[in-house]
Amino acid sequence: MTPTSEPAGLARFNALEEHAAYAVLHEACASATWAKRLLAARPYATVDALFAENDTAMAELTADDLAEAMAGHPPIGRPKPGDPTSAREQSGMASADAALKAEMLDLNLSYQERFGHVFLICATGRTGEQMRDALKERIGNAPEREREIVRTELGKINRIRLARIVEEDRAS
Repeated sequence: MTPTSEPAGLARFNALEEHAAYAVLHEACASATWAKRLLAARPYATVDALFAENDTAMAELTADDLAEAMAGHPPIGRPKPGDPTSAREQSGMASADAALKAEMLDLNLSYQERFGHVFLICATGRTGEQMRDALKERIGNAPEREREIVRTELGKINRIRLARIVEEDRAS
């Protein structure tokens, strides 16, 4: 592959029919506004261009769009049953002991009561203890501050998911 050539995974994504591409994007992020924005910007010349569009779209999501996106994420410690993406992203909680899982459940409920949505963090590569500590730290944030942290964390999650979508060795 030359530096200017389009990676095979990105070419495959660019070539998807509109409804199929929308479904793939909506699976990555539950915000319809975000998915439509990324869909409208196809074709992407590079993965970096796709990531840049993600960043721009994330910055422009309204509070309602963020709420829609967050609704697609299960609480930390309780991945969606049968969802390999959710299980993979939250794998740091899989080996947590019962006490940590119970503490996370309590903290998640307190957070949700305070902010009206699930605690959202880019959990990939984090241990259960790191996620708990972040939740403890963030639960005291002002709602406006927490909304911007959530926006940043969602952007990180979306980048990871987009990278998986355009992996070259992914089966068609």
